[in-house]
Amino acid sequence: MLFHKKASEIKVDDRLSHIAFIMDGNGRWAKKRSLPRKAGHKQGAVAFENVVRECNKLGIKTVTVYAFSTENWKRPKEEVDAIIGLLNSYIDKVDKSKDIRFIFLGNKSVLDDGLRNKMESLERETLNCSNILNIAFNYGGRSEIVNAFNELAREGKTDIDENDISTHLYTRASKDPDLIVRTANECRISNFLLWQCAYSEFYFTDTLWPDFDKKELYKAIESFYSRKRNFGGIK
Repeated sequence: MLFHKKASEIKVDDRLSHIAFIMDGNGRWAKKRSLPRKAGHKQGAVAFENVVRECNKLGIKTVTVYAFSTENWKRPKEEVDAIIGLLNSYIDKVDKSKDIRFIFLGNKSVLDDGLRNKMESLERETLNCSNILNIAFNYGGRSEIVNAFNELAREGKTDIDENDISTHLYTRASKDPDLIVRTANECRISNFLLWQCAYSEFYFTDTLWPDFDKKELYKAIESFYSRKRNFGGIK
């Protein structure tokens, strides 16, 4: 077995090249501490940066995070503004020397010009980097599939196969996730990577996202390597 429980000995091979996170529990983390919900999102942003950094150290080539869904606009304006502010701040301080390609999954057209331009500029500037960080913002799995079919229709495609759809998704630059992690004791997919998760392994934890650290990440990886993945066949 290539995985070892000691952090200093952790080995990740090409069986785990893409890990995705549904970062849930920021609001509950804040509520437990009698803090405003935006304080939970701020701490969640710290956890996000730490987890991405650790995945990069471990050699995981692609990380995808569910930052803001198409349904999250229903939340109070103060909370939405806080989340958008955190994204703005994160983009401003990105270290472009880290060999990470940034891709923003979702519909950018509804975002203000300033934020959209920042996102698109970061995507262009990091286009040739080896590792990928997908940030799903104003993202929904169903709308992603609809968008793919609309693109194919505009191209005049009528005889559509699975590869056609995969190559027109927001995630077209990435392979499908090997492991999807959801925090905060929620056991559903919530419109995330609906097409791509067909053969992903899932890991659910009670830990609230702001408390998700290296130790919790290692637990998820250990769980992944304890499983047999046959992809519908027999080994």
